[in-house]
Amino acid sequence: MSAGPDTIGEQASPVDGPLVGVIMGSRSDWETMREASAVLKQFGVPHECRVVSAHRTPEWLAEYARSAEARGLAVIVAGAGGAAHLPGMVAAETRLPVFGVPIQTAALGGLDSLLSIVQMPRGVPVGTLAIGAAGAYNAALQAIRVLALTRPALAEALREFQRKRAEDVRSEVLPDA
Repeated sequence: MSAGPDTIGEQASPVDGPLVGVIMGSRSDWETMREASAVLKQFGVPHECRVVSAHRTPEWLAEYARSAEARGLAVIVAGAGGAAHLPGMVAAETRLPVFGVPIQTAALGGLDSLLSIVQMPRGVPVGTLAIGAAGAYNAALQAIRVLALTRPALAEALREFQRKRAEDVRSEVLPDA
């Protein structure tokens, strides 16, 4: 797949090949979805970031989803706002795990996006995360957890990440009340 106007962010090196596809319905979703890319970079997970619109580029969506596994992707993280059909339509076209991130919207604060993504029909699963940046961050962690099932170094990095977070909480000091 060539880099072009639908490319956002950095691409994985050709040697590694992307394992995770981070896709979004429009360029404006990048503000939220860059959180997923940042987490994947932190863990050294090769990934690609693309704009793939369910409504404006339905053929491109189908091509992207159908070719994902053959191109080496193992997980797709899909962010969408409003009608938020992207994660579900991608899940309908691939057997890979798809994690949906509802993008916060001006009209309904992202509740519209959340309800669109979470209400998938039986047989078309989409793991749905929280609205906004926290959802994008956690979607990347979920993708890493899936990859870590078969990648011991990644599993160890996750253990260390969790250990460090626990250590940070345990070392918190509250001001005198």
